[in-house]
Amino acid sequence: MRSELTVLADHTERLLTTARGLGDAGAPSLCEGWSRGHVLTHVARNAEAIGRLASWAVTGERQEMYPGGQEVRDADIEAGADRPLPELVRDLADTAADLVPRLELLDGPLAAEEVEMRGGMRVPATGLPFLRLREVVYHHVDLDAGFGFDDVEPELQRRFVADAVHRLGLGSRPPAVVVRTDEGDVWTVGAGTTTVTGPLSGVLLWLARRDSSRVQAVDGELPSLPRGA
Repeated sequence: MRSELTVLADHTERLLTTARGLGDAGAPSLCEGWSRGHVLTHVARNAEAIGRLASWAVTGERQEMYPGGQEVRDADIEAGADRPLPELVRDLADTAADLVPRLELLDGPLAAEEVEMRGGMRVPATGLPFLRLREVVYHHVDLDAGFGFDDVEPELQRRFVADAVHRLGLGSRPPAVVVRTDEGDVWTVGAGTTTVTGPLSGVLLWLARRDSSRVQAVDGELPSLPRGA
C-alpha cells in the first residue's frame, strides 16, 4: 500500500474538494445533531489535536489531545460551525497543512512510544497517521455530499474494517459475529455465532456508522453494535 502520509494527503485533498463545492454548510450531516459546518470544524480541530499528540511523541512533553477536555472540545466545534463556507474550508486546509510536518517527524526517533487519546486510551504514536486518515475519510462520508465508502479504495476499506473489528473485540461485551464480505474477506469477533454478510463497502458502513442497509444476517438477527466502538 502507498505510504500512509501519501494516502492521507490524497484523501485530505478529496475532502477539501467536496468541502469547496458544498452548497450549504448549514445543511444536516450524517452525524446526529451536527451540520456540515460542525463536521468541517471538527475535522479541523482534530488536525490540531493529532498534531499535539505527535509533538508529545517527538518531544516527550505530554500534551492533552483536547486541552480543557470534552466540554471545551464540544464548545469549540459549536462556536465554529456557523462560519461562512470559505472560512470553514480555509480552516480545514490550514490545519491539515500544519499537521503534515508533525506527522512526518514520527518516522524519526521518538521520546514517547505511546500517547493518550481523548478518553484515556493509549495508542502507539506511529499509529497517529492512520487515526487521522480514518477521521478524514469517515467524516468525508458524514458530509453526505456525494462521497461514500464505495469511493474508498478497497485496500483501505479492508484496513478500516479490520480496525473496526479489532476495536469491537476490545469491548467488555463484544458481539459474537463473523463478518463475511461478498469479496471473500472474513473477520471474527468474539465467539462468532452470527454471520453478517454484504459488500465490503456495506460492511464498513455498518461497522463504522451503524447503517445496516447493505448487510444482512445469515443465521439470526443482526447483532447490536455498541455505540462508539
